[in-house]
Amino acid sequence: MSGSLSTVEATDGVARTFSTSMVVSGVRCLLAYVVFPWLLPLLGVTGGVGPGVGLAIGVVAIGFNLGSIVRFWRTGHRLKWLVIPINVAVIGLLLVLVGFDITDLNG
Repeated sequence: MSGSLSTVEATDGVARTFSTSMVVSGVRCLLAYVVFPWLLPLLGVTGGVGPGVGLAIGVVAIGFNLGSIVRFWRTGHRLKWLVIPINVAVIGLLLVLVGFDITDLNG
């Protein structure tokens, strides 16, 4: 019985890791496409706030997605061949955003 309990716990942990990586990535996209270009200017905040914060959150989001990939791979989760490509695609999109942030910060 304890073997099945640890399998359930491992599956829950893997799903939680994936969910967290998607939430952090979603927050990054929400900031990039809604908060920075629309809400901050309405509040009178302009300047380099967006790219700096976006860069930091983007790097964290990439880390969470890499952690999700590692966790799915190590546990041999039955959905790893579905979830890992999703993580890779999200990392690709985040890398583009990080590139834009770096370009904005450099002038």
